[in-house]
Amino acid sequence: MASCAASSEEESTTTDFRCVQCGFPVKTLYIQYSPGNIRLVKCGNCKAVADGYIECEVMILILDLILHKPKAYRHVFYNMFSKETVNFESLLWKLVLVYGMLDIYKMWVLSTNEKEYTMPASFTSFLLEFGKMLTGVMFGNLIFICVLFCSTRKLLNAATIFHGWKQMLFVIVVSSYFKIFLLAMMVWEFPSSVIVIIDVFVLSSNTVALKVITNSVMRRSLLVCALAHGLKCFTSESKVFVLQS
Repeated sequence: MASCAASSEEESTTTDFRCVQCGFPVKTLYIQYSPGNIRLVKCGNCKAVADGYIECEVMILILDLILHKPKAYRHVFYNMFSKETVNFESLLWKLVLVYGMLDIYKMWVLSTNEKEYTMPASFTSFLLEFGKMLTGVMFGNLIFICVLFCSTRKLLNAATIFHGWKQMLFVIVVSSYFKIFLLAMMVWEFPSSVIVIIDVFVLSSNTVALKVITNSVMRRSLLVCALAHGLKCFTSESKVFVLQS
């Protein structure tokens, strides 16, 4: 976990840290007196410990993310990565690459019948099929991000809109961590209907993430995410139909 502001001198510096309980900005998350000797800072708004995840095991954070606890999402989006130690651009594009490859695999599973779960006969046909899938995934996700970005500006709290499309992209990609379970389908045989369950979890996770970042109500966040996911699914299903025909 990236280190946060540690000394009392850093307390006067403006940072992007947030209290995981209420979302109130804080200058620092802990004060370090000596190596291994730290004191967690309390939030000036709710008076609770600003971020207790600093002293927690990673597994606890993962479980809270799976349970969709808003405080876990605040920790990941605001407090987990330090701008001084993490190259945001590099991290973002690596996550986007993984996200895109999982989407391609998902489209490949949906476009392949269970009886013909084989690779194309020639390398040329493989490249052609892969190119079609890549185009479909890029087009579907472009629509998804555009609809999500525009809907966020129109329907959610205007005072807390995203600073840019990169921030929006980072929030969506990170909160889509349930897509990683698609890898299990490479090892064990699961019906393609499992993909629907994964998509539902991704939708719910995106909704909580959007609510946390925009400080909006859950109903509006769900409406925005459902609209974006719906258009993306429609685009993907059209592309799958083309691949099957």
